[in-house]
Amino acid sequence: MATRFVFALVALIAAPLAFAQFPSRPVHILVTIPPGGAPDIVARVVGEKISQRLGQPVVVDNKPAANGNAAAAEVARAAPDGHTLLLAADSLITINPHVYSSMPIDPLKDLTPISSLVSNQFVLSINPALAPQTFPEFIEYARKANPPLAYASGGNGSQHQLTMEMLKERAGFDMIHVPYKGGAPATAATMSGEVAALFSGTASAPQIRAGRIRALAVAGAKRSPTFPDLPTIGEFYPGFENSIWLGLFGPAGMPEDVLNRLRTEVQRALEAPEVKTSLLGKGSLETLILSPQEFDALIRRDYDKYGKLIRKLGIKAD
Repeated sequence: MATRFVFALVALIAAPLAFAQFPSRPVHILVTIPPGGAPDIVARVVGEKISQRLGQPVVVDNKPAANGNAAAAEVARAAPDGHTLLLAADSLITINPHVYSSMPIDPLKDLTPISSLVSNQFVLSINPALAPQTFPEFIEYARKANPPLAYASGGNGSQHQLTMEMLKERAGFDMIHVPYKGGAPATAATMSGEVAALFSGTASAPQIRAGRIRALAVAGAKRSPTFPDLPTIGEFYPGFENSIWLGLFGPAGMPEDVLNRLRTEVQRALEAPEVKTSLLGKGSLETLILSPQEFDALIRRDYDKYGKLIRKLGIKAD
């Protein structure tokens, strides 16, 4: 009887110690798009920095399926020990539940918000072979196009699509939606002329600067520090604004010590000057450092905002 008691006591002590030893093996960050887009850039820049502090490799796994739902479900099913994480754009958490009739998980219940990471403006860009040189010229060009122009997005129900649908409704023109698996292939399609236009994150800055796509306006509330000469769409249509954020998530039920360790190391990484410089240089991404409470509030706010918009526009991804 005494022996059984000792074994039971050892088991109780060992369980929390297993989590206290985090990380005990490589940490995997699942990214919901192919290499090249903003989430991939952030995962690699931040992952490299936190791996130095954690003492374990951080492996980036690109899994661009089902508009992020597959990667989110894989993380939600993983052991909540901090070794399997999800780097997601806000669309996965705040938009997908409204556009899919069936979701493999409930992102608000089955995932743990770990940390906000970066914010990013959307840039309206077009194929440079098209005639419009300015935002107003493009609006008139799109209104007169017959058949309607095609535009690319990072997937059905993505922020790229919603932002263009908001503009279509506000400016009074039509375009045909062509979804791709992420922002990078959508940008490539616009460069090649497969489609006429897209809203992309400022990760497309190198393509804009090289003249491979022509930027006309930004969708944020204020002008972009990356492209200060570009007007905001709100300068023409007051109140128009839409921006994106990226965050790090884990499975539900993560122990507080693991969660706090990850939050501490991620915040240290985001505060590092070399990380800020790298994110701005590679993707024109601005670090977004929020408290856990502020990050939770941002998620809830956008979940409600996009739910109302999607119901109004009647967008469905399946």
